[in-house]
Amino acid sequence: MGAQGPTERRADPLSRQIYDRLREGIIRGRYPQGSRLAEQRLAEELQVSRVPLREAVPLLEVDGFVRTLPRRGAVVTSWTVRSAHDLFDLRLCLEVGAARFAARQIAGGASPAPLRAALERSRQGVATDDAYVIAQNSTLFHEVIVELTGNELMRSLMRSVSGRMMWLFYLTSRLDPLDALAGHEELLEAISSGNGRLAESVAYMHIERDRAESMAVLVEHRGIQDTA
Repeated sequence: MGAQGPTERRADPLSRQIYDRLREGIIRGRYPQGSRLAEQRLAEELQVSRVPLREAVPLLEVDGFVRTLPRRGAVVTSWTVRSAHDLFDLRLCLEVGAARFAARQIAGGASPAPLRAALERSRQGVATDDAYVIAQNSTLFHEVIVELTGNELMRSLMRSVSGRMMWLFYLTSRLDPLDALAGHEELLEAISSGNGRLAESVAYMHIERDRAESMAVLVEHRGIQDTA
């Protein structure tokens, strides 16, 4: 499954399961932004001991889902206008170049089949009308672009932020998913052409368009503020 951070791979299976459940709960809003993740309550809710729970929570912190505060423990991260822009700025730095390098790989004989498969999965996800599935598959599409570069450093960076991307996609799920799908189709065709500069340009426009639309939703409908 896509949108999983590198930290998860270092955890034991039970801690990873707890990570997955807590991350999904945070994204879906079962654990609201700014709320405290009380260890005793979570252990009872998840029916686990505190040991794997204590191993899972730091992984969530590394991936940007929680913060550890003095005397409060783990608290769900709160989005701000600044943090959302920070994510989009990083996406510009990472994904625009990745689109160009992925196109270069295609021009050199690599197959675009994985990206086409990811697009088809996104298309099927839209049909479910499940915002979580749609966000998950949209994130996977962007991950596959980076995978196609063959650049392990890029892939590592992408894994470190893909969870936050998915969370933001979920928070802006009131946007028409068909518009995002059309943008992905355009990006797929640009990368598949093997023209790196074209792919770079399309990726830049796709991210900036997503930024403008997402920020409007976050501020007007989610009440995201410009303070930490």
